[in-house]
Amino acid sequence: MKLVFAGTPEVAIPALDALIASDRHEVAAVVTRPDAPAGRGRRLVASPVAERAEEAGIEVLKPVKPRDEEFLARLREIAPDCCPVVAYGALLPKVALDVPARGWVNLHFSLLPAWRGAAPVQHSLMAGDEVTGASTFLIEEGLDSGPVYGVLTEEIRPTDTSGDLLTRLAFAGAGLLAATMDGIEDNTLYAVPQPHEGVTLAPKITVEDAQVQWSAPALRVDRVVRGCTPAPGAWTLFRGERLKLIQATPVLDRTDLAPGELSAAKNNVYVGTGSHAVELLWVQPQGKKPMRAADWARGVRIAQGELLGS
Repeated sequence: MKLVFAGTPEVAIPALDALIASDRHEVAAVVTRPDAPAGRGRRLVASPVAERAEEAGIEVLKPVKPRDEEFLARLREIAPDCCPVVAYGALLPKVALDVPARGWVNLHFSLLPAWRGAAPVQHSLMAGDEVTGASTFLIEEGLDSGPVYGVLTEEIRPTDTSGDLLTRLAFAGAGLLAATMDGIEDNTLYAVPQPHEGVTLAPKITVEDAQVQWSAPALRVDRVVRGCTPAPGAWTLFRGERLKLIQATPVLDRTDLAPGELSAAKNNVYVGTGSHAVELLWVQPQGKKPMRAADWARGVRIAQGELLGS
């Protein structure tokens, strides 16, 4: 089939590479978000998908909105059979959905209908799920509600961050998306409507969502830290400034600390929660680089009974 691939971040690149490598399909063009300011100089930078497509000599389309007439005219000119999508980042209007004969097919990083929305991996981790996965589905106008072509499952490991899990799903999902394209071309794969039961939503995680509440149980604190790593980054307050929490682990045998109370030994830093303590392993003070929590604690000289949090 002739394909137009839509995607924006790094996580979409394994799927794009899999489709470029396929001897059954032609990636005729890539659709991605417009260049965005980045870095200290705030200069405009192309998306990771745009850079990868340009390396491969593939035409790149960067509409401000996918309903822009110039973009729609070029899409009709290309006349793709199907448009595979991975984390494109913009809602597709019906006028765009109607262009490819076999529709737009999204690779979504959850077991639909669970975790529909922008941050399925983060929400799955923060909810304490033991298993997640990826799904390919036919995009319709509803939010991730279209019929499903295929799924794969992935076990969530006890120390997984959202970055770890998303990386594994991106590579496994690339194969699923390529196989879905093959099945659509062969007319051997048909989309099955999602069940009405089990729908959960996964909106974008905000900076406010990533603030650790020390009154919560230690397992909840652990899930928030892992679910928000690397982005937007779990955080708390220390002496009125933000302290980013990069890695922490529950300590089941310590219950002597009040919620938010710090206890620092030579090589360990503990914080009380609503249940047992957690040990801070890596942190990042405001305006500084990541560091071991024990090194941070020695530098700030934690006082007895000092608290994290507002």
